[in-house]
Amino acid sequence: MIAAAAICPCPPLLASELTGQAEVLPELSAACATAVKRLIAAAPDTVVVVGPDSQTAARDPRGRFDLAAYAPRLGTGDGRGAGVLLPLSLGIGARLLDQAGYTGQRALHGIGALAAPDVCLDLGHQIAASAPRVGLLAMGDGTARRSVSAPGYLDERAAPFDAAVERAVGDADLTALAALDPELAADLMAGGRSAWQVLAGALAAGQPDGRLSTEILYADAPLGVAYLVATLIPGAR
Repeated sequence: MIAAAAICPCPPLLASELTGQAEVLPELSAACATAVKRLIAAAPDTVVVVGPDSQTAARDPRGRFDLAAYAPRLGTGDGRGAGVLLPLSLGIGARLLDQAGYTGQRALHGIGALAAPDVCLDLGHQIAASAPRVGLLAMGDGTARRSVSAPGYLDERAAPFDAAVERAVGDADLTALAALDPELAADLMAGGRSAWQVLAGALAAGQPDGRLSTEILYADAPLGVAYLVATLIPGAR
């Protein structure tokens, strides 16, 4: 069952090596740290990190974030030791666990960015059943079309989409998350859609009475990309 879940975005700027050690968007970094600490505080048997990837598959939990993809001069390592290179979402998620001091069992699972909702929900069900107490960290950004300087330029549909996601998370409306349109999400470059639907499936399977305590820790689009940080803790409403 799901002991606790959290949502964090995965911008490269969360890796201090890529920002010249300067603190960029400190409120976002602090919110992510708080979310992961709450996840760990639930004493999970294992933490599963799920995030958008090129394909839907488990990844090596010893994997490393590929810094060289963003700054070639830094090389490929990030201090995590041997292992395959991870996609951005899982690499940042693993780093957040490391920074929080988590040394317990972990699993990393990519979900195809264009995976159908039923595939995402089914993976969530599997994750919820993978251990007696599972901590789920869902990594992914919101839309990348919130301003003219955003990666995808401005799209008037972006803000309402992000607001709907924030409302669904804040209201613990798993049905609304499960119903997110994958085609619209792709148009708006909302890479987190598949991970959020995995989370919806996991929480629905692991908390049949539907009681969830949710808190939005951060929701903004300071760089034209929407970043959402939240915790979802079963057992209370």
